[in-house]
Amino acid sequence: MAQAMINFRMDSEEKRSLEEICEQLGISITSAFKIFAKKVIRERRIPFDVALDDSRSDPFWSEENQAWLRDSIRQAREGRLTEHELIEAD
Repeated sequence: MAQAMINFRMDSEEKRSLEEICEQLGISITSAFKIFAKKVIRERRIPFDVALDDSRSDPFWSEENQAWLRDSIRQAREGRLTEHELIEAD
């Protein structure tokens, strides 16, 4: 199979961080990008969420959930906590 070379630029600090992580994983940056490329080809999609706003990609950051969390924190500060029993799910 013929080989092709891909070149691109990235921030030097990001590259250093990437090198450190890849080294800890025991792989090279080239191997990491090959893994990424093979996953894209196999799944025919970017293998992670790409979004402009975290609230659209992660339900934790949705306004509804954030409002619920703020209300829960307020209730805890006011000493109005409710004890619940653990319900086992099948």
